[in-house]
Amino acid sequence: MSSVPRLVATRVARLAAVLLLVAVVAFALAKISPVDPVNAYLGIDIARVGPEQRALIAARWGLDQPPLAQFTLWVRNLLHGDLGYSMIYNAPVSEVIAARFWTSLPLVGLAWLFSGIFGFALGVVAGANSGSWADRVIRLYAYFLSSAPTFWIAILLLIVFSVELGWAPVCCAGPLGVVPADVTFAERLQHLALPLAALTLLGVAQVALHTRAKIAEILQLDAALYARAQGAGKWDVVLRHGVRNAALPAITILFASLGELFGGSILAEQVFAYPGLGQAAVAAGVRGDVPLLLAITLFLTLFVSVGNMIADMLYHLVDPRIREAEFTAGGAHG
Repeated sequence: MSSVPRLVATRVARLAAVLLLVAVVAFALAKISPVDPVNAYLGIDIARVGPEQRALIAARWGLDQPPLAQFTLWVRNLLHGDLGYSMIYNAPVSEVIAARFWTSLPLVGLAWLFSGIFGFALGVVAGANSGSWADRVIRLYAYFLSSAPTFWIAILLLIVFSVELGWAPVCCAGPLGVVPADVTFAERLQHLALPLAALTLLGVAQVALHTRAKIAEILQLDAALYARAQGAGKWDVVLRHGVRNAALPAITILFASLGELFGGSILAEQVFAYPGLGQAAVAAGVRGDVPLLLAITLFLTLFVSVGNMIADMLYHLVDPRIREAEFTAGGAHG
């Protein structure tokens, strides 16, 4: 087998193993949770429902079976494309995830893009001016953001720009009382602004710090010093040599940060009552909606894992030496 198909097969096998492990762990944690799915589903009506009705509800959802039987049935249905039925949204899990994902996609996607652009730009400026006041300000800014909780940043933005200044809506993905189909594009942007700002600020720090370190390192290499001795300006060396080499770790960090970004989106969506996938995950966990919680966990795991695979592929495109080394290794073992 040549190196490329073998590499793809290995990664697919690893992804399948990761998904299976995540499924087992998530199911086990859901079963040992103190939240009773039936009680959470009934809510305030729990006092009106007798033991017989509770048993019927549990039997309808398969909760009366042993945990191993429940997990086996869930995996079998999953392999046939059936993600189960959401108890709290009273709809198939696949429909809930699809609707919530398309709501979260603009938020997470734009935050991912902006954090990469702004983080890389700040890192280049800081690295090119290592030791200057600009470098110290950018590093202080990045250290502060990397240590600040997402929910705290979101609450701070909400208090300042929504409550005090009144520049942005307080919550939701559209005006209250307006059906989603009637929400205009401008209104969607207004409700997206603060959650997007909170997530973008979260993602900037890591990219900026790693890019700054890489640029500063490149400027100390013999090749950069030789170019400076030949009359090249600092920014000429940065743009010609530093940016491409710094892009390599920045791309990897950016794709690897998808998991952290989704984790931040869960908190941001809670603060701003943004009806995305993160808010659905919290609701599923609090109210014991095991099918929805498991499906969201697997979906996010798949999304983040594919992001890491894309990062690795882009890594090969940016640095052809890695691709050549792998082909050489593949030929040696073939």
